[in-house]
Amino acid sequence: MSGAADTAAAAAVAAVAGSSGALPLSGRVAIVTGASRGIGRAIAAHLSSLGASVVLGYAASAAEADALAAELPRAVAVRADVSEEAGVRGLFDAAQSAFGCAAPHILVANAGVLGDKYPPLAGTATADFDRVFAVNTRGAFLCLREAANRLPRGGGGRIVAVTSSVVGSNPTGYSAYTASKAAVEAMVRTMAKELKGTRVTANCVAPGATATDMFFAGKSDETVRRTAETNPMERLGEAGDIAPVVGFLCTDSAEWVNGQVIRVNGGFPAKRNKSDKLPESIISSPNTHNHGLLLPPRRTP
Repeated sequence: MSGAADTAAAAAVAAVAGSSGALPLSGRVAIVTGASRGIGRAIAAHLSSLGASVVLGYAASAAEADALAAELPRAVAVRADVSEEAGVRGLFDAAQSAFGCAAPHILVANAGVLGDKYPPLAGTATADFDRVFAVNTRGAFLCLREAANRLPRGGGGRIVAVTSSVVGSNPTGYSAYTASKAAVEAMVRTMAKELKGTRVTANCVAPGATATDMFFAGKSDETVRRTAETNPMERLGEAGDIAPVVGFLCTDSAEWVNGQVIRVNGGFPAKRNKSDKLPESIISSPNTHNHGLLLPPRRTP
């Protein structure tokens, strides 16, 4: 979904829900990291449609974050490096100052990076490994820790970390990325137990191949096509496939879902058959391919 489509969908949901009673996240404040683009943007717009006030955490895409904040009814864009303690604290402080709450109620730790070269482990540069772990693992850890200490007790506290279905499939060329996300899943499962008695839940949502700039980077048309064809749904995921799952986990209805990893991937197999093997060469110039032809078809109601 495009940013405009995300916002339009959010407005439509809000209009329908507003006519029938209170929205499920009305009066609650959510922090979404990596919210300016892709899956994070869709999540932020969806949480807004459910009534939440939203802090849009972003690292570099200021124009996109500011535009989304202007489109949503109660949102503020905050630049933050999630790999730094001060940056993470700033997100939580911004939630309190912008919306007058004692503490935010919801954290969606979505910020992540993925390189565009997909080297084997033996060819992975230390600098690239460090960059992936700084954002994906350290950044998630700092956000999770801050949430564990600051989210309100007694009901409504929700933590969702966005990981990846590659943790289940272990594809070649993703060793650092897969490891960085596996570590987050381990932390979330552990903290769900440690938060016993608080009624704060902690879960992971693990998307499969989703049509975002991060997924397309460095992949050939053939790789993208094969990825779509091997999925039981015969398409790539959309950001709009992921956001409602995250939204549900943030509501009161999801309180009995805790310490789980939900793989939202269209049934993508955890272990590929030989016939499902992707091409060995997946690296090509992203500027020479029209990935738009491979996006999922529009779905009918």
